Amino acid sequence: MRVDRFLSNLPRFNRQQVRLLLVERRVRIDGQTVNDPRAQVREFSHVEVDGEVLQAGRMARYFMLHKPQGCVSATRDPQHRTVLDLLDEPDKDDLHIAGRLDFNSTGLMLITNDGSWSRRLTQPQTKLPKVYYVETEQTITAEYAATFAQGLYFAFEDLTTQPAELTLLGPTSARLSIVEGRYHQVKRMFGHFNNKVLRLHRERMGPLVLDLDLEPGRYRALSPDEIRLI
Repeated sequence: MRVDRFLSNLPRFNRQQVRLLLVERRVRIDGQTVNDPRAQVREFSHVEVDGEVLQAGRMARYFMLHKPQGCVSATRDPQHRTVLDLLDEPDKDDLHIAGRLDFNSTGLMLITNDGSWSRRLTQPQTKLPKVYYVETEQTITAEYAATFAQGLYFAFEDLTTQPAELTLLGPTSARLSIVEGRYHQVKRMFGHFNNKVLRLHRERMGPLVLDLDLEPGRYRALSPDEIRLI
């Protein structure tokens, strides 16, 4: 939010005092003195007034993980191993998953403590494609691609899915690109044709692609350039 609003929301400052603090250049954000009331205070910003820390500013963390089968996309589970159990990192309770995968689905997972970043990645409004490799029990025909491109009606949510792109790779394999993340969406889309999904593997989320040499269960930190892509 704007720095003037951030300071005004604190019980110790009124609007007139905030204006004076900024004019007198007594406010610092991430080490930089600011006098513009429109300067932004973010979740991880370090904010000081007269050298007193008002928001300490945590370190933002971003990870790419190759989710294996038989692992729950959750922060805690009383019965099964979770994706966070695969991370050897401090303060894991601060982390959350940006885009879940089913228990037996595999592939790219992004894990962070930056809520704004993960919302940009997953909300349908941004239309960032999520790309999956799919193997099915029965043959996939050209009719699937035409139907998915038009959108499918899901009665449970009373909505029609946004257009999706299907590329046939073989008789029972395809690559599917969707911009949503509805509950069991991919399986339900193929279920429209009574075709069971046998394997589901997420290859990409937006511009971020799973490393080919990142083995199941392994993870790495995202680079600054990768973080800025979202």
